[in-house]
This record gives sequence, C-alpha cells and structure tokens, in this order.
Amino acid sequence: MPRILVIDDERAIRNTLKEILEYEKYQVELAENAIQARDLIKANEYDIILCDIKMPDMDGLELLPILISTHPDTPVVMISGHGNIDTAVEAIKKGAYDFIEKPLDLNRLLITIRNALDKSTLISETKTLRKKVNQKYQIVGESTAITKILQMTDKVSPTDARVLITGSNGTGKELVARRIHDLSNRANGPFIEVNCAAIPSELIESELFGHEKGAFTSAIKQRKGKFEQAEGGTLFLDEIGDMSLSAQAKVLRALQENMITRVGGDKPIQVNVRVVAATNKDLQKEIEQGNFREDLYHRISVILIKVPSLNERLEDLPILASYFIEQICSDYGMPLKSISDEAIEELKKISWTGNIREFRNVIERLIILCGNEITAGDVITFASPIKS
Repeated sequence: MPRILVIDDERAIRNTLKEILEYEKYQVELAENAIQARDLIKANEYDIILCDIKMPDMDGLELLPILISTHPDTPVVMISGHGNIDTAVEAIKKGAYDFIEKPLDLNRLLITIRNALDKSTLISETKTLRKKVNQKYQIVGESTAITKILQMTDKVSPTDARVLITGSNGTGKELVARRIHDLSNRANGPFIEVNCAAIPSELIESELFGHEKGAFTSAIKQRKGKFEQAEGGTLFLDEIGDMSLSAQAKVLRALQENMITRVGGDKPIQVNVRVVAATNKDLQKEIEQGNFREDLYHRISVILIKVPSLNERLEDLPILASYFIEQICSDYGMPLKSISDEAIEELKKISWTGNIREFRNVIERLIILCGNEITAGDVITFASPIKS
C-alpha cells in the first residue's frame, strides 16, 4: 500500500485529505509543520509527499530542498491557498513534482498522485534494472592478475586514451571495456559495441560509418553508423583483428581526424568518440602476415591490457563460483545453493579452455542438476572435467 505524508498546518485539511486518501487505499501520515515533517521523513520512507506552502516557522518552499535532498526519488506535490504563477514556477524549479492550488480539486489531486506514484515506480524499476545490468558486467576476482587490471582501468578510465584489450575468448574483455566506460567522463554517453568478426566484410564499413540513401541496392534510407551512434561515449570494437583492411584504413582516418564519411556520401562528419578495441589474436603476427595495419595498431594501443585466462587465476574460482551461484539462483527464482570446498578443488583440476564463459555454463549445469549443496561427486559427474 503506497505511503503518503501530508504536511499542512490546517487540521481540517489534514484530516480531510487523510479520510479521502485512506478511502482510496493509501496509507496516510500527517504532519502539522515542517519540524514534525523533518522528524517523520528521517524515520520513514514515503511514496509521495503533499506539502503546504504557507506554514509557521518554516514554509513549504524552505522545506522543499530538504525533502528533495533526503528523498530525491520521492515526488513532492506543493499545495497553496495563496498560489500564483511565480510561486508555482519557484516550486517546480526547486524540484517539486507539481503545484496545486487550494481549494483542492480532488479529481486533479488524485490524478496527480497516481501519476507521481507511476513515476516513482518507474524510477525504482530503472534502478533495479541498472543494478542488475551492473552486476552482469561486474569484474569478479581478487587474484593478483585481476587486481592489476582493476588498478590499471582506474588510472586509464578518466582519460580519453585509446585502449587495446587482449586475451583468449571468454576471458571477459568486454567487462574490462565496460568498466573503462563506466568509470570515464563519458559514462553518461552511449556504450556502443561492434563485433567485427560477426559482420561480413562487405557490410562492416556501412555498420561503422553508416550510409546514404541509395549507396547500394538495399540502402533504402539514410542510416547512421556506430561511430555516430557512439557520439559523446565509447565505441567498443570487439575482435578488431578480424576487420577487413579496407575498413581498417577508414577507421585509421577516423581516429586521426575525428571525422568519418558515410558510405555513398562525400560530406565529412565530425565525431567525438573514445575507441576501445579488443582481440583474441596476436596483432603483431597479423601485421607480419599483412592482415593488420601497423599504423592502426599504434593508434589503438596507447594502453595495452591483457586479460588473463581462467587457468592463470584459479585462486579466483571460489569467489567466481559463489558469484555465479547467487546470480543464477536469483535468475531462476531458486533457493540459494552452496558449494563444498572439495567441489571447488575438483573445479580447479579442469582445464578451462573456454574460460569464464565455460565456467559459468558448468556452474549453471550443476545448479540445475544437483541438490542444495554442490559436491565434489557432482563436479566429477556433471562437469565433464578435462584433467590438466
């Protein structure tokens, strides 16, 4: 049941609002002045606050910034019998959700409350979703190798330096790229990912730089590429070692000049993008074999970060197992399961060629097939270990 705090120095209005709102199935608490209201909001959480403006000692406009600072996500509706446009504008500027004049139009008040509660619900759901997303991309581990990566990303992120992330498939290169973005000055901008290995060579240029209408047979309208979509944020070029030489030349020009040209166009477009790249290939060997441009390599590798394989950080297995067990059980709506120390030791005997991705799949399989505690026998039976 939504909780509403009514702040008004007139007892008749307080009691009338309480009666009406409780009839509408709201839980209502009352405060007759700002001092009493401050004590209540320190001890309780409210879904919406209705606050009178004209009150003794401290008026509503003085109280409003305190309400906003202590409960930034709680909508505050200001009420006044001496309202005018200037007062309403001042209230909204200070953060009020809405302003309603006395005598109160009850229909409008109820609609405003419903709309404000919808907004609160949306904010709460957004925060929950963002928390889940952040957990999904969290770098988990306490090994020396992971600690060094975390320290390096902390140093590099606030700059606009280009970063090249290397490592085998499944090691978590994307997690490092996202951490760099989230800790950067561009965190409020977009994070745009391009898997260069998944896009056919004849389409990669259109994907990166966009195209003009009629540039090729299926170009029925103008389309922005990933460089433009990442404006003000970060462009993550995953598996850049698989990019065609033609596309490499255009990426090099974009990095040199901060300009791109759409396929089929001739007008240069300025872009403000930080590029973070990743690859599972040895680019030095690719350069020797003529598959990768050396000048592009030097452009994208101002900072080099190598992500270790799981076999190089086996001391992280216990914390990784606990992390994935909690995450997967939550996703499935299952009671939290545990894992024995002996099971962890069996997991350490496996050669994790698929790295973190393979490890998570194995943990998910064990959660589905095993009892409340994952044992060493379960790992031997269901994890299909390959002895190292």
